[in-house]
Amino acid sequence: MSASPVNSAVLSFKDARYVVEQQAALVTMPGAEPVDLLAAAGRVLTEPVLADRDLPPFPRSTRDGYAVRSADLSALPATLEVIGEIKAGETLDRLPANIGSGQCAAIMTGAPLPAGADAVVMVEHSSQHGKQVEITRGVAPGENVVPRGAEAQQGCVLIDRGQRLTEAALALAASVGKSRLQVYPRPRVAVLTTGDEIVNVDAAPGPTQIRNSNSYSLAAQILRAGGQPVLLPVAPDEPQALRQLIELGLKSDLLLMTGGVSMGRYDLVEQVLSEMQAEFFFTGAKIQPGRPVVFGKCGADTHVSEKPATYFFGLPGNPVSTMVTFELFARPMLEALAGQSSRKLTFLYVRLKSEIRVKTGLTRFLPAILSGEFENSAVELVAWQGSGDIAATARANCYAVIPPDCEKIAAGEWVAVMMR
Repeated sequence: MSASPVNSAVLSFKDARYVVEQQAALVTMPGAEPVDLLAAAGRVLTEPVLADRDLPPFPRSTRDGYAVRSADLSALPATLEVIGEIKAGETLDRLPANIGSGQCAAIMTGAPLPAGADAVVMVEHSSQHGKQVEITRGVAPGENVVPRGAEAQQGCVLIDRGQRLTEAALALAASVGKSRLQVYPRPRVAVLTTGDEIVNVDAAPGPTQIRNSNSYSLAAQILRAGGQPVLLPVAPDEPQALRQLIELGLKSDLLLMTGGVSMGRYDLVEQVLSEMQAEFFFTGAKIQPGRPVVFGKCGADTHVSEKPATYFFGLPGNPVSTMVTFELFARPMLEALAGQSSRKLTFLYVRLKSEIRVKTGLTRFLPAILSGEFENSAVELVAWQGSGDIAATARANCYAVIPPDCEKIAAGEWVAVMMR
């Protein structure tokens, strides 16, 4: 007789997500490692990046035009004397000493504002003839100028620890001279696909077999979330062989298993984990697709290793269920293991193209296509044959999110969307 999972429960989507977030907040982070700036892309900072000087370090022009005293343009058109030209990168000792009444200086975008000037007139509103320029439009003090220190003051935090390094964050780090950054190591995430019906990608499947696609979809999702995938061999529907591969997977920082978590006779994952004294936080979530998702933690070998227990997810074997449950539950745990600060799951809201009718009771994440342009965007479900339909999901670029108490959403109404 198979062992029963402990602390098992089928939770609502929100409760299951909350349980994962609670556990993610308990993750103990490993030490930092220094990497070159470009290699830090997608990694998570272990220490804040500070401004090494005011940003900008001088009052900066945001337009090509003329640096002026705004009071000189009270009567228009106004004719001013051009006493110099300032380009981006100009050293301060080459700037005009002072812009006096009736004077101005030609200035380029990004150049420092000279003393005496308090605004920049765009070149489109001027006409220069020799040393004279006629200006046809006035400006307010500070117009087209970014004051010194307006973006950041010296010593302030520009990028906090726990933030993932996007392209904008890398640019900001580069702007303050950070050629190397301290980041967390990428967590190793073991991927274990189970089932006698699964064969390798390059194998010729039998009439009732399918090729292993879940390992590769998960590997791509792991990479995108900041982890390092470790692909294990396919586990057969045999308890001892499955246990050996689970023990191997538990040596990584996180274990993701696909298949073997439903109620069938050969769905052995929960049975084997129970025999290994695993702690289960939930054994199902009221969602579609992905209801038989499992979350818990287990020690790899408590008698031999001092390694703390490893978190695991048992994801449903149907490919769409695997992808959806990773995004909803495994991703926040992986991001925590990567050192990323916690963030809540947020949805977009878009108008629906065609009516949706579903049964109540489950939170549904249905493959959909967001299309249109600008404010005319709309979303429509992709025709699909259930959670095994990879082709439909490949055509989709988002999931339409249907609340558990909703039976019908009419065309033209707003619907929540989770982007892929």
